[in-house]
Amino acid sequence: MNKYYCDLHVHSCLSPCGDDEMTPANIAGMASINGLNIVALTDHNTSKNCPAFFKHAKENGIIPVAGMELTTAEDIHIITLFRTLEDALDFDSYVDKRRIKIKNKAEIFGNQYIMGDDDSVIGSEEYLLINATTITIEEAYKEVVSRGGAVYPAHIDRTSNGIVAMLGTFPDCPAFSVYELNDDNNDSEYKERFPLLKELRKVVSSDAHYLWNISEANFYIELDDEPYSSSNVRNKLIDYLSGKR
Repeated sequence: MNKYYCDLHVHSCLSPCGDDEMTPANIAGMASINGLNIVALTDHNTSKNCPAFFKHAKENGIIPVAGMELTTAEDIHIITLFRTLEDALDFDSYVDKRRIKIKNKAEIFGNQYIMGDDDSVIGSEEYLLINATTITIEEAYKEVVSRGGAVYPAHIDRTSNGIVAMLGTFPDCPAFSVYELNDDNNDSEYKERFPLLKELRKVVSSDAHYLWNISEANFYIELDDEPYSSSNVRNKLIDYLSGKR
């Protein structure tokens, strides 16, 4: 078992609320400087910058994970992470059909830049990415699991689109195996309020929208990584995040 320092919730410049400097290359570079080993790119309702991120992460010695922060029909944010880039892009295609297409106003919400392998802008997403989709939590859980991925509620300790704030509780269905905190100092309070959390695994992630928000080497997950390869570590990570309680 080896320790892998992680940040599993990071936004690029494709998310309208993400800073324009959050390019795949800059994210990978900052993650390396901060001593991270595994980083997941989780833009709002899209995975279209994950291909470029995979390239730059590998160049910086970071194990990349392709994912998405999905906004469900209940207006709740959930993290979806996948074993392969192909699985993430397949889920992206599914989500795209269930988005409510409202044209983005970049001057109000921010740019939505799609980046190429050379870290240059190759396009932009025409429709706003931060609004709710028509996918329920139950549907999202089934779709992600059917693709072999991991899914869990994002930043349950925040009032903005957190599952506790939106529902008033932490539900026992779907059968999430993990919950994410934005601030680890809130863990005891939330476990006291919702004893179910004591049975689940905890992830602490930055939800970074700016380069200086990306986590330093604090939160880690221990993984059995033999025989070593980045794909094996990614698979073991998804196994860990999908563990039965």
